[in-house]
Amino acid sequence: MIGLVLSASAVLATAGTGYLMAKRGYRGSRKMFVGITAVSFGLLLTGALLTLLRSPASAADTAAAAPAASAAAASGLGFIGMALATGLACIGAGVAVGSVGSAALGLVGEKPEMLGITLLYVGLAEGVAIYGIVISMLVYTKLG
Repeated sequence: MIGLVLSASAVLATAGTGYLMAKRGYRGSRKMFVGITAVSFGLLLTGALLTLLRSPASAADTAAAAPAASAAAASGLGFIGMALATGLACIGAGVAVGSVGSAALGLVGEKPEMLGITLLYVGLAEGVAIYGIVISMLVYTKLG
């Protein structure tokens, strides 16, 4: 239960900090963004580990809960793997589409006949997110 509380507090603290900074008109530096993201990731990871690695109350519970606990931990780690595959692939695709899209708009502004080729490059960058989702589906089929 404490792991769930830590995970939820990390999300709420990050969202609250972002809201307060936007409301006050503060535009932070990249160092501040990396620091807030690192603290939030640390709290989420700690919460997930505390939730997954919770020990049973007594020795009798240990013998009865050993197979169920290992299956639950395996499926929990599988779901974390699915989330990481999808999330990191989508972040990478967003970065790629941002840089490719801005360059493509600049090129189309100068040479309108190059629109088809630039759409192809943007589509290739978006394909990274689709690969992450496919990997998540493959992991999900192994869990079920």
